[in-house]
Amino acid sequence: MRIVVLVKRVPDTASVFKVADDGKSVDLAGLKYVMSPYDEHAVEEAVKLKDASGVDVVLLSLGPAETKDVIRSGLAMGADSGVLVVHPPGPNNLTPRSVAHALAAVLRELAPDLVLAGKQAVDDDASQVPERVAELLGWPHVSTITQLVLAGATATVQREIEGGYYVYETPLPAMFTTQKGINVPRYPTLPNIMKAKKKEIREVALSSLDLPEGALTPGMTIESTSLPRQNRLGRVLEGDLDQQVHELVRILREQEKVL
Repeated sequence: MRIVVLVKRVPDTASVFKVADDGKSVDLAGLKYVMSPYDEHAVEEAVKLKDASGVDVVLLSLGPAETKDVIRSGLAMGADSGVLVVHPPGPNNLTPRSVAHALAAVLRELAPDLVLAGKQAVDDDASQVPERVAELLGWPHVSTITQLVLAGATATVQREIEGGYYVYETPLPAMFTTQKGINVPRYPTLPNIMKAKKKEIREVALSSLDLPEGALTPGMTIESTSLPRQNRLGRVLEGDLDQQVHELVRILREQEKVL
């Protein structure tokens, strides 16, 4: 049995972000990168299944050559090998739709029985690449699971909802995204970190993939990017209740432009 885990290289959430000079992107200089935290839960769940039944665990990512460092961290957790679709950063960054097409193309070659991923990447919070991949492959998929049990060619998962959870039973192959609470990701030991350096990470050029026409064409245009306002604006509205309401509406419409 083969399990593929989708992982993504993202800036550490403790980083200080700046808008680039073009006003449309983030200045990436000097940022520290890590594996997206939700992806760590997906890797841990795959490695637990490996420990229990000896499955083959492959990590799959798309990004610049430096993404190998993130894959290595997953290999140190216990995954067997990695595949990196190489795409350098720049003005031609891919949208989730394009990333999904690229990952789906590699997954068709790998032919896994199960694919796991984090429920969202903490850089763009798009929460759509795994689901798009599953739709492209024609697979069943369940998002934000907190429990996974395999029995032959069937998976039973729990999906957390407010006040409870749903239970789904799906045939394999299938795609599941993991939520916090499904497990506690392990810390790689020094011997496993050393072993990870010798494990294979295969590079695949994005241009070599057999993708549909227009798959890499962005479906949206970013007009501008800005940081959220850091300071809080406090103001006491004067007058009677009617005057306060009219003044509040005026501020929301004319100054804050949210109405």
